[in-house]
Order: sequence, then C-alpha cells, then structure tokens
Amino acid sequence: MRRSVEQLAADTIRALSMDAVQQANSGHPGMPLGMADLGVVLWTRFLKVDPTDPTWPDRDRFVVSNGHGSMLLYSLLHLAGFPLSMDDLKNFRQWGSPTAGHPERHPALGIETTTGPLGQGLATAVGLAAAEAHLRAVFGPDLVDHRTYVFAGDGCLMEGISSEAASLAGHLGLGRLIVLYDDNRISIEGSTGLAFTEDVPARFAAFGWQTLAADGHDREAVAAALGEALADETRPTLLSCRTHIAYGAPTKQGSAEAHGSPLGEKEIAGAKQAMAWPVERCFEVDPEVYAFFGSVMARGTTARRAWEESRDRRFSAEPEAAALWRQYWAPGRVEVGPVEGFEVGRSLATRAASGKVINALAPRLPGLVGGSADLAPSNNTLIAGSPDFQAATPEGRNFRFGVREHAMAAMVNGLNLHGGLRAYGATFLVFSDYLRPALRLAALMESPSIFVFTHDSVLLGEDGPTHQPVEHLASLRAIPNLWVVRPADAGETVEAWEVALNRTDGPTALILSRQNLPVLDRAGKEGGVQRGGYVLRDGTDAVLIATGSEVSLALAAADLLAAEGRSLRVVSLPCWEAFFAQDDDYRRSVLGEGLPRASLEAGTTFGWERLTAVCGLNLGIDRFGASAPAGRLAAEFGLTPEAVTERLRHWLG
Repeated sequence: MRRSVEQLAADTIRALSMDAVQQANSGHPGMPLGMADLGVVLWTRFLKVDPTDPTWPDRDRFVVSNGHGSMLLYSLLHLAGFPLSMDDLKNFRQWGSPTAGHPERHPALGIETTTGPLGQGLATAVGLAAAEAHLRAVFGPDLVDHRTYVFAGDGCLMEGISSEAASLAGHLGLGRLIVLYDDNRISIEGSTGLAFTEDVPARFAAFGWQTLAADGHDREAVAAALGEALADETRPTLLSCRTHIAYGAPTKQGSAEAHGSPLGEKEIAGAKQAMAWPVERCFEVDPEVYAFFGSVMARGTTARRAWEESRDRRFSAEPEAAALWRQYWAPGRVEVGPVEGFEVGRSLATRAASGKVINALAPRLPGLVGGSADLAPSNNTLIAGSPDFQAATPEGRNFRFGVREHAMAAMVNGLNLHGGLRAYGATFLVFSDYLRPALRLAALMESPSIFVFTHDSVLLGEDGPTHQPVEHLASLRAIPNLWVVRPADAGETVEAWEVALNRTDGPTALILSRQNLPVLDRAGKEGGVQRGGYVLRDGTDAVLIATGSEVSLALAAADLLAAEGRSLRVVSLPCWEAFFAQDDDYRRSVLGEGLPRASLEAGTTFGWERLTAVCGLNLGIDRFGASAPAGRLAAEFGLTPEAVTERLRHWLG
C-alpha cells in the first residue's frame, strides 16, 4: 500500500509540475519530474515540519538549491498542507503570486530561503546547519534537534561557492547536514560531459563528507541511504542520486531540451498516458494523495507539540534557560551605550571602534556571532573570551571562514535566516566583489545579515590599486534594500552598529576605515546616523556633504574657509538609504534651501549628482588608486584640507 500511494504521490507532483509550467509557458519541468521520487521519500518518511505552524524553531530546514525546479517545492508544500493553494500553483510565475519562477523566501509558506543562482542554496544551508549546531551546543538537544536537507543539481556543484561552503562544512563536521545530489548529468547546453567530468563524490570525500549513492527513482534505496546518512552525525553527507531529467517524458527524458522549456501538450499527454493519468484533466490531485500527505505531516505536528511541552517543562524548572532563550530569539531593541576610549579628542580607526563595539555588545547579546574571511586581526571582528566555532567547540561564537568570501556571505545569510542568531561576516571592502551575489540575495530576501567591510579607501596606502576600493561604495549603494553605512568616527560607529542590529527587513554593510580618525564632538547630534544624515556644522554659504573619513576633512576645510569669512555647512551622510527614507521636510532641513551643494568622498563620484544636482561640485576619485604611503596618496588625490579648501574656494568664487 505504501509503495502504491507513494507512486501516486510522485506522479501527482510530476503532473502538477508539467501542468504549471505549460500553463505559464515558462519554467523548468525536467528537474521536478526527475526528483519527484526523492521529494516524496524525504517529505513523507523523514522531514520534520508542521504545516500548521511553519516557523516553529525546531523544524527541519529544507532547501532546494537547484531552484529552477521550484515547481517540485511548490507541489510538495501544497500537498503537505502548507498555505499554498491550488490557485497559487495555477498562477506559477505570474505577477503577485507566491509561486515565483525561483523560490523566494517566505517562511510562513515553508520557503526557507531564496534560491536560483546555483550553489547559493547549498551554501546558505551550510549556514543553517551551523546555526543549528551552535544553538544545540548552547541549549541542548531537547530544545534544538533538527536537520538541514538540501536538494542540489549538477549546476550547483559546478559553481565555486559550493566548493567553498562544502569545504568548510566538512572541516566543521556539520553532521546534521544532508545534501541529495540530483545526478542527472544534464545541464542547459547538453550533457555535463561537455565540461564537468570530475568525480564529485571523491571531491566531497576529500572535503571530509560521508558520500553515499542510490538510484534516485528507487524509493526504497533512497530511504535506506537516508537512514545511513542519519546514523553518522560526525560528517555532512552527500547522497548522489542517479536520476533522469524529465523522467517519464516519452521523447524528452534525459534531454537538455527538458531543462528550461515547457514540454508541450503532446509530450505531456504521452507522459500522463505512461503513468495512467487522465490526460484531459490538469491540476488534478487524487484525494488519497492529500490524505496520505496529511497523515504523514501529522508526524510534524506531533513533534512540534512535544517540543513545546518539553520547552515549557524546562523553562518552568530553569527560569534562567527561559531568559537565555529570549535573549537569543527575542532580544528586543539593541543599544550599545557608552564605550570606553571614544571620548572627543581621541583618535582611532573606525574598524578598531567597531571591534570595541562588538565586544561591548557581546556579553549582552549572546546571539551575536560572526567572523572574517581570514582577516579577523585586520577587520577587528573577534569576540574576546569566546572560543572559535569548530567541530569540537560548536558553542564558540568566532567563525573562521577562511579565504572564502562568497561562501562566508551565504553562510551569514543562513545563520541569520535560521533564527536565534545575529551574524556578521567581514573582509576588506574591495573584496565585496567576491561576495556580491550572496549580498544581493540577502537584500532580495530581507535577511538581516551584517557585512563588515574595512580598509575603505585608497588611504590604506601601499597595497596599491588591487586593494584600494574606488567604485565599491557606488556599486553597493546600487543594490536595492542594502543599507550602506560609512561612519565618520567612533561615535558614528556605535550608531552604525545600532542601525545594523535593529534592522529586521534587510542587510547592512558597515564601511570602516583602516586609518585613525578623530573622535568628533557630536553633542546634541546623537541619532543622526539612524536618520542617515544630519548637520554636523551649520553654515549659510554652501553645503558640503561627506561620509566616513572625509567628514573630519570637510570640517577642517570649513575651518579654513571660516578664516576667510565664508560659512560652510558640513553634513555627515553615513547612510544614503536611511536618509532618503526620511520625509521631505527633514531632508530639506539638512541639505538647506537654495544653497549650492558639494560632496566629498574618497571614491568615485558616480551617483553623487543625486544629492548635489547638475551644478554641484563632486570631490572624489574617478580613477584607480596607486601604491604609495597614505599621506602621498591624500596629496595626489586632493584629499587634504588645503586641497579641498582650494577646490571649494574656486567653486564658490
């Protein structure tokens, strides 16, 4: 009976997927047909989720990394009773529908993360698994006892991010991570033999993974392999499942043609006939399939209720555990408070100030975790007194990501999406190029990830133009929903961290200096960073808008001009995104009415015309940097008080 209803369930997924893609006249039918058996086995025999409470903390996480096969996920969610209706399936890839072309994060619907760019889902899942391991070490298996399952395809494993993430997952011994690899040996251009002939299991074995194999259309073999994977919690598992793309299609099975195009009415009719399906009916679900999924999903509901009872018993017996749980899962608004060494007149780099803020927060925010891409001493990201997060010490809060910027960013997304943690990842600003795809996805799926970027300008000096960011501020500001915060001093750095930690609807990039900057007198100006920009020094002749290390430079130029009888308003604009979110009255009060505007930033001037208009003056660096001491670079690029004053004098004259 089980095999019979399982077969019906798998065929239902295939039929729904074919129908939805055909109706949309757009989509990828091949993967859902090929992985339907895997989906049925995992969801009905192993996965621990509850459609009546999709976001309960101890649910298993399921990620479809090969997100082009989204109809497999949507079909499973619908059949399992998640709030994804048949009308949603019929509106696949249509405006406003939750059944987008590639899965978009919607936890209430059971969609854990946004996927589609290949490899991203797998790397994000490594972050999800790391979060589970850390929280399990802190709270114990009675409160944290779930697994992370991933569907991935050949394309995912070709992308470099998957190797970065898998390498670290093996090193960390994330044994509750299981990847089911859809080994169908087909990509868009044809056979993977055109470009991908490596021994994938051998590669993962070298990473430290357990590697297993099964016929992906033999459900009993898949179930046995999954049972073996569950038995070994010392290593993550790669289960290679040999499948056929578009399984059951009469002429397109095993063909690249089935990857990214509708099968066509004739091919669908042939496939339905082969599995004894009513050809003339679309979006058909036998009531027996709904009943089958309903019965097996009750397992998750029972598990969730048992977890809640166990939690309540423990919290009643251990009030301190309840209080600690709230600190992780519901910390409330974060405020840093005074930090020693940030007094006016002192001088320190904002990267150093950031490190002090992290360690001021760490005792009060135990869910704060993170690390750097092999740059912790330079990024100042270590949490003092905490061990590293390693296989032997999963309670550690310091993550050693190694030189893996791309995987680091995706893992930071996973750590944050899991819940219970606030995670950051750090590198030099110029290397934001290496992690941009994951950063963009963080913005798209509203992950509250924090990215710490130090060495923010050419003034880092002798390392030269390969390491000196010029275009990076402009390029990061171009990403919708990413807040880019470049603080001017230690005081603004405090507020920048408050902005980042109190954001719940998207990521924040903190842009920090290598060189020392004076701590400014901001008395009465507190809270300006939260509003994106504010008047640091008032004036009546013109407005000079600056960010980061150039704010103190702007103030010095204002002093020189004041000696000549000119009154310059200096505006610190650490976060464009927050500033443009303010109302018109506030923005006008900061920028002034009818005053000429100039900008000052040690980067490309691209985009500044949005604030200074056509006739404004934009002072920056519209070329690559050079290898030289910082002082020489400042002089050559006009980043000295005298040079800035001369340019302003000429402009105003």
